[in-house]
Parts: sequence; structure tokens; C-alpha cells
Amino acid sequence: MSGVWVFKNGVVRLVENPGAEATEGSRQGSRKKVLIHTPSGEVINSYAVLERKLSSLGWERYYDDPDLLQFHKRFTVHLISLPRDFNKLKSMHMYDIVVKNKNSFEVRDNMKRLAGRTVAKQEIFRMSSEIGLRELECVYAQVSI
Repeated sequence: MSGVWVFKNGVVRLVENPGAEATEGSRQGSRKKVLIHTPSGEVINSYAVLERKLSSLGWERYYDDPDLLQFHKRFTVHLISLPRDFNKLKSMHMYDIVVKNKNSFEVRDNMKRLAGRTVAKQEIFRMSSEIGLRELECVYAQVSI
């Protein structure tokens, strides 16, 4: 893990790419990290999908704070707090979900668009059986991972 430790408003956090932080809000579709539901291999691309996966793991939604989406797991002290807007979800939020749900989620790098569908790099190779190897090679050349 590399980056710069930043102290701001009484909170210390690791910034992975300090130069990109200012433009992060304008890069809505080009997120560097992606949250994957490990058992299904599904990319979590909305809060509706995430809430469905978390509820199946025993997490309950809290409605106390209107600015945050919060989930609590019964009989534990764990609380997941996420920004209301899914486009503002950062890698630190994803890692919080991963740490509190071992073997259920993971964070991966390199999101790309493949045939109009957002996928993680590892998912491209799994798709070869779906669309055929020759078509995958053509799309892979266009995406240039």
C-alpha cells in the first residue's frame, strides 16, 4: 500500500493518489478500484446491489443520519457508514466493507468498459466462455488493458 498520509479536520487517512484527489468527483465513470462480491463474482455497481448482499449477510440498514447510508450487524459493534451518493464511494469505504465481511467481498483494480458493460480486469477472462475466444480477443485489443 503506497500513498501519502494526510491529517485533515482531526482525522488521519491514507491518500493513495494525492494528485488525483482534486479531480476525483469529476471522474465518475473511471474509478480505479471496484468492490466485488466474492461468492458470485458480481461487481457492486449500486447501493441497491450492495444492500441486497449485505442484508443476506445479516446487516441491517440504519436510517438515523440523512447524509449517510449506514449498516449495522446485530449483536456486534460493527457499523458501516457510506456516503449517500454511490459515485462518492472511495476505496477506504470499500476496504471497510471487506474487513467487516471476510470472504464475502474484495477490492480489485482496473475497471474497464467491455462491450458497454463495466467489468473488472479479472472478469474479462472469465467472460471468454460466454462470448467466445475470438470475440474476446477483438474486444481485448480495443480495451487495451
